[in-house]
Amino acid sequence: MDDDVRWLDADEQRAWVLVSQMMMRLPGALESRMQKVAGIGYFEYLVLSGLSMAPGRRMHLKDVARFSGSSLSRLSNTVRRFEERGWARREVDPEDGRSTFGVLTDAGFEVVRVAAPLHVEEVRRLVLDPLTARQLATIGEASRRIVAGIDPEGPFEPIDVPG
Repeated sequence: MDDDVRWLDADEQRAWVLVSQMMMRLPGALESRMQKVAGIGYFEYLVLSGLSMAPGRRMHLKDVARFSGSSLSRLSNTVRRFEERGWARREVDPEDGRSTFGVLTDAGFEVVRVAAPLHVEEVRRLVLDPLTARQLATIGEASRRIVAGIDPEGPFEPIDVPG
């Protein structure tokens, strides 16, 4: 039975442990400062920022779920809280009555405007600045391949935002 298992060699084990540590620690590190300064969690920021980058500040909720790596159930609860705060609203897709858009309101956009500099600062400090350009390209491609293996639809491509 054990003969069928492709056990990790020392290099693979070392790499896996480091990837695991990063996966477990990075969200908390991003969350901590965001919560203290902006009063929102990292997941909430991801949802709000995803909507803010979408054309017309609106995106199908299924796409917001993919963008944020969330289940539709979790996203639905988050959007409900946003609606209560006046940060977002839902709109039925007029072309497909079964689909729903999440739409960022002006109040929600203001939350993103305040939180975005903090988020970018933390992403730079924790992820980008420690890496060379080559390492960044490598980790980006490696992440794309891993996500493609996890999500049958493949990675949700970053929204193209004019610089």
